[in-house]
Amino acid sequence: MTIATAQPPTTAINFTRGVPANESFPIDEVIEAADAVLESHGAAMLQYGPSLGFQPLREWLAGWQGVALDRVLTSNGSLQLIEFLCLRMLRPGDVVFTETPSYDRTLTLLRRHGAKIVGIPLEADGPDIAALEDALKSHAPKFFYTIPDFQNPAGATCSGTKRRQIADLAERHGLLIVEDAPYRLLRYRGREEPTLYELAPERTLHMSSFTKLIAPGVRTGFMIGEPKLIASLAKAAEDTYISPGYLAQGITLEWCRRGLLLPQIEHLKRLYAPRLEACLASLDTYMPDAIPTRPEGGFFVSLTLPDGVLIGADLPVPMNPVTLLVDSNPVSTEYAGGAPGLINGVLQVNFKVPDLAPGSHQIQLQVAERRSPAGVNLQTK
Repeated sequence: MTIATAQPPTTAINFTRGVPANESFPIDEVIEAADAVLESHGAAMLQYGPSLGFQPLREWLAGWQGVALDRVLTSNGSLQLIEFLCLRMLRPGDVVFTETPSYDRTLTLLRRHGAKIVGIPLEADGPDIAALEDALKSHAPKFFYTIPDFQNPAGATCSGTKRRQIADLAERHGLLIVEDAPYRLLRYRGREEPTLYELAPERTLHMSSFTKLIAPGVRTGFMIGEPKLIASLAKAAEDTYISPGYLAQGITLEWCRRGLLLPQIEHLKRLYAPRLEACLASLDTYMPDAIPTRPEGGFFVSLTLPDGVLIGADLPVPMNPVTLLVDSNPVSTEYAGGAPGLINGVLQVNFKVPDLAPGSHQIQLQVAERRSPAGVNLQTK
């Protein structure tokens, strides 16, 4: 068998997390938007204000999402909305459902608040519905946290059929769905499915942000939901920071108001779609015995490694000086098994970097180094 080779990278190739490419940032447009909005709303943007967020931005979001103003809450990034939800809804020992694997930052917050996390296995087309139904028979969760579009870390997208099943279960069981959708607009191919909020608006909190669309630095997230719950979360926000960063929200508003969002989304698709294809091609070339997911958008490919690869307890850490990876096993929940350090691994690969071949070759070499000794049982539970 001929093993593909590539020149080793000379600088760090960072495959970790949902970090956008620097060249995606619309810097000149943001500068112009900042100048204009400071001229028109400078005092309001530099002052304290209602914890719901900068009202002109909330009004724009309400129009964009087709909802009433009292259904819109903004924050300093969407993760902070999870924190507010935990503050208002959770007590130690309360049950929360998540997909498994799931976003590690959310799991960290849930554990910080003492939640009992019950994982619903994630399949190629979304959560295992039979497992969700079974879990609802024995638990009364405070909410089900799900990332239906281009899931972090797996890259999976929930099918329309499963979305309707989840919405139906939510209605029948009084289940609150927390729908995290930061990657939804970054679809490179395939058909868009309805949001869970569209299917069950009274049972769903829909979250997103401008982190992947403009830049992480704008720190502008938003949530759409039932007005009484939104007001309760706004009180948690007020008790936490009085009001979010109006300066960033004003800049975001002006940038959106100028009609720049849709052209930026198309720019991002042109930027990232070829990189996704290059990533998959490189993984097929250098790691033919591993199994990557093949997402239709987003930021991530999940790579299931061959049997007997030692990863887990020592990740996420630099696997060597030039390739940084994230092990997806720590983002698993109670339904996931395996002994730390002796597990068949799943790696999350962010395909933002333009040239994937050197990094893919480095992954290949490091996976080979981490093959287990003969006779060690590495099967997960």
